[in-house]
Amino acid sequence: MLRNVAAVLLDGVNPFELGVVCEVFGVDRSDDGLPVYDFAVASADGPAVRTINGFSLQVAHGLERLETADLIAVPAGAAYTSREFPPGMLDALRRGVDRGARVLSVCSGVFVLAAAGLLDGRRAAAHWKHAEELTRQYPHLTVEPDVLYVDEDPVITSAGTAAGIDACLHLVRKEQGPEVANRIARRMVVPPHRDGGQAQYIERPLPVSGGDTVSGVLVWMERHLDEETTVEQLAARAHMSPRTFARRFQQETGTTPYRWILRQRVLLAQHLLEATDETVDAVAGRTGFGNAAALRHHFVRAVGTTPHAYRRTFRGPQAA
Repeated sequence: MLRNVAAVLLDGVNPFELGVVCEVFGVDRSDDGLPVYDFAVASADGPAVRTINGFSLQVAHGLERLETADLIAVPAGAAYTSREFPPGMLDALRRGVDRGARVLSVCSGVFVLAAAGLLDGRRAAAHWKHAEELTRQYPHLTVEPDVLYVDEDPVITSAGTAAGIDACLHLVRKEQGPEVANRIARRMVVPPHRDGGQAQYIERPLPVSGGDTVSGVLVWMERHLDEETTVEQLAARAHMSPRTFARRFQQETGTTPYRWILRQRVLLAQHLLEATDETVDAVAGRTGFGNAAALRHHFVRAVGTTPHAYRRTFRGPQAA
């Protein structure tokens, strides 16, 4: 059970990545009926910890605080790609995993877990900028350079910055259910769920011109989500062969036409469930899923909860 959470710091800690862990697990949201975690920050470098941004933190706990944690989080820090880590810190992480605790890294915190040997034989997420260096230093792990996070229970790794939010909410969803995770996300004003396999970034997020790109097709697709279409039809609209269109689409959006339109349909369904009183059947029709069963299937896979539960979470128990 996820009740006791500790974040372990070194000099040079990145405040944002630390803040991600504090925001998910360190805020008392009992007024909303959400769980309260026994959260603490621990230092492996003494009570005064300098941040990468030039200010210092006073930390009340040392490494002994990790001994009782159900989850030990390791946020990013300065020079984590090249520095030596305190043996006591690495030992504490290993002991935690041995007794059944989980460990979670945010961005370059993955180098700490790798140095502890906790990623040997496992897959790991890493910021795309650090993926090559992580592979070079630790050849016994498999780096997934394009994903947001990887759950190799009991070891969870996440890519840069905001992907740490996704990994933390994923763990909450896994341990305490989608309703709790969605309500925490709502309080944080972040998406309730982004799949770990989602691309970290898009190589060409915006077409540089309106010429030989798929930009016009994207606009058409978004306006016709309720219509069935094929790659061949989309390619014809873009005046390309299906193979060229599929390749160009991947380059410009970071995903396939099928996954793109599926994601847009789910996003539209979320909006309609939050903002309208339309029935789930009507939402399914407007979003191109056709029927409530198909909408439910894809919605659960993408969001982690059913359309009815999602609506109740965001509009209250009275919502149908």
